Amino acid sequence: MTSLHTSQLHLTCVDTKETVRIELRGDLDHDSADLLLDAVSRLLTERTDLRDVHLHCAELSAVDSTGLSVLLMIKRRTGAAGVRLHLDDRPTKLDRLLQVTGTLEHLTDTGGKSGSSTAERPSAASEKSIPARSGSPDTGV
Repeated sequence: MTSLHTSQLHLTCVDTKETVRIELRGDLDHDSADLLLDAVSRLLTERTDLRDVHLHCAELSAVDSTGLSVLLMIKRRTGAAGVRLHLDDRPTKLDRLLQVTGTLEHLTDTGGKSGSSTAERPSAASEKSIPARSGSPDTGV
């Protein structure tokens, strides 16, 4: 398991053979969203066996337009890599943001229901840390 954080966002990454779970705590905003994008991008590059990325959102405090943009970018990148993206345990305020912006059905498979994690949390023996760094926004899209 690895923990990464800025002053406003804390990521805890747990990976298993074909699945990665990233627990988000804090604000996904202009100052911190690149940390999540970089972590997921690195996973997609390094893990050719990856089938699912679960973003555990229960402890997200706030998501601004940059955070939403990063979620959409992650959806594009995971889709292009043939990896399923799951937004698990979404707080009501995140669901409202996704509904208002018309992105709920695009970003989720539930079409409006709060997401729940279908992947079991791995035991401590199967946890593995991943490197992540803060960086600049993706300018290639």
